Amino acid sequence: MNRIESKEIFTIPSSIAHEQIIGYKYPWQAIEKIPDIISKIIPTLGSEYEKIGEGVYVFKGVKIPNSVEISGRAIICEGAEMRHGAYLRGDVIIGRGCVVGNSCEIKSSILYDKACVPHFNYVGNSILGYGSHLGAGVILSNLKGNKSSAKVHLNGQILDTGLRKFGAVLGNHVEVGCGAVLNPATIVLSNTQIYPLSSVRGTIPESSIYKGDGKIIRKI
Repeated sequence: MNRIESKEIFTIPSSIAHEQIIGYKYPWQAIEKIPDIISKIIPTLGSEYEKIGEGVYVFKGVKIPNSVEISGRAIICEGAEMRHGAYLRGDVIIGRGCVVGNSCEIKSSILYDKACVPHFNYVGNSILGYGSHLGAGVILSNLKGNKSSAKVHLNGQILDTGLRKFGAVLGNHVEVGCGAVLNPATIVLSNTQIYPLSSVRGTIPESSIYKGDGKIIRKI
């Protein structure tokens, strides 16, 4: 049985927001509360963080190219790499050693440490676990076509999150192949691989390979 409580997905406590996130039973509850999470973290930041704009705090030594746009509050942690044309909007936390690459947009999301979003990606209202990686052109879609609330599909059940905008939740060390689209309310559990060009929905089990068209095999 797939387990999707926050503390069961994010088992590596490698985020400045980890304790806040696992304080919510389900990860989509944490996504809804990202503004509150950031409000609680900002007063705890030490002198190693520099305020470079209204609500924008960057670990000293992290270089922010002039082409990077930050609209809204953001915390960018030690060793993060921000590349040409990246766009952060809403409330965003970029963890230690993360990569946010060229022409990538991160909106109202949290990236655990070492998560990589390197090439032409969209990440909306999502949480990416430790060491997760998106291939070029991967989209984490956060809004259904009919604008109805996002629903999580789990073990034959449908859980209505009540959220109009909810992208994806990736566990630790998830690899998403180039050009894949994760539909709203997709959950990919840890150590799982998504094949390139896949259209993914639902809950994908831990330590598996998603080959497309709903075909899933266990990793050997």
